[in-house]
Amino acid sequence: MSSKPTLLDHHHHQQQQQSQNMIRLKSSGLSNGSPTIDCDDELSRSALFAFRAKEEEITQKKMAVKQRVEAQLGRVEQETKKLVEIRNDLEALEDPSWKEAAVVRKKVDSVNKELKSLGQNCHKKEKEYREAVEAFNDKNKEKGQLVTRLMELVTESERVRTKKLEEISKQIESFVKI
Repeated sequence: MSSKPTLLDHHHHQQQQQSQNMIRLKSSGLSNGSPTIDCDDELSRSALFAFRAKEEEITQKKMAVKQRVEAQLGRVEQETKKLVEIRNDLEALEDPSWKEAAVVRKKVDSVNKELKSLGQNCHKKEKEYREAVEAFNDKNKEKGQLVTRLMELVTESERVRTKKLEEISKQIESFVKI
C-alpha cells in the first residue's frame, strides 16, 4: 500500500478536527452570556465548507438515484401497460374461438348421442334382417322340400292310378272277351 494520503484520509482528518472543535465549543462554556470559540475562523470555514460540500454531494447523489428510480418506474409503468394490452389482445383472440369451439363440441356430443342411438337401431335392424332372411331361407327350404314331396306324391299317385287304370282296363278287356 502507498503511504500517500487519500481523499478519504483527508476527509477523515477534517471530520476529526470538526469533532474536536465541537468538543472545544461545548466545553468552553459561556462567558458574558455568549459562547466563546477556541478555534480559528479559517478552520471553521473549512469545516463548514467541507460539510456543505459533502451535503451537496449527498443531495446530488440522492437526486441522481431518485431520477434513476423515477425513470425505472416510468419504464415499469410502460411495460405494465404493454403487458395489459397484450393480455387484452390474447383474451380477445381466445374468447370468440373458445365460444365457437364450445358450441362445436356440444354439437359433436349431440351427434355422438344420435349416432349411438342410430347405431343401436342399425344393429337391431341388422339382427332383425338376418333373422328375417334366415326365416325366409328356412321357409324357402321348407317350401322346396314340400314341393319335392308334392312332386313325389303326384308322381306316385299318377303311377298308382296308371297301374290301377291298367288293371281296370285289363279287367274290362277280360269281360269283353267273354
